[in-house]
Amino acid sequence: MTTDFKPVSSSKISISELMLPSHTNFSGKIHGGYILQLLDQIAFACASKFCGNYCVTASVDTVNFLKPIEVGELVTMKASVNYVGRSSMVVGIRVEAEHIQTGVVKHCNSSYFTMVAKDTEGKSVQVPGLILTNLDEVRRFRKCIKQIETKKEIEEHAKEAKVNSIEDLANLDKYNVLVEIG
Repeated sequence: MTTDFKPVSSSKISISELMLPSHTNFSGKIHGGYILQLLDQIAFACASKFCGNYCVTASVDTVNFLKPIEVGELVTMKASVNYVGRSSMVVGIRVEAEHIQTGVVKHCNSSYFTMVAKDTEGKSVQVPGLILTNLDEVRRFRKCIKQIETKKEIEEHAKEAKVNSIEDLANLDKYNVLVEIG
């Protein structure tokens, strides 16, 4: 067990970037892949700042695109470490887009990245413990525990899910799928 603890506030970071026409997809909105790239960058910066080590992305646990982002909007991403394990951290990120002429701000995305701290040889290293200083931080920490438990349950269920018979395939008839096995 670690004896080094840091408050959530020591991990907080934000970045802002003006969205340009070069960031758009074919419908003229900001490309989701570009937002994912920025999310990965801020997750890295947040986790590295908190633990003091190089970090890698272990998984992208949730990315919810809530509203489209328009060219000319100022996108701000706010990140903090919400949970720590031994060498892993869950970074929560909120994405907001501001119409810079009207000042109207909209919540566009919420994401959760699991980052792992590495030493100079690429081996996982222990991260500081997390000091929770308010009920929002406690809520976020508890939510991460629940997400981790749910993820493990899904992985276990996937191991058990095997197609062993024609009857198993028949259960697919309620889905929008056509099975044509020769």
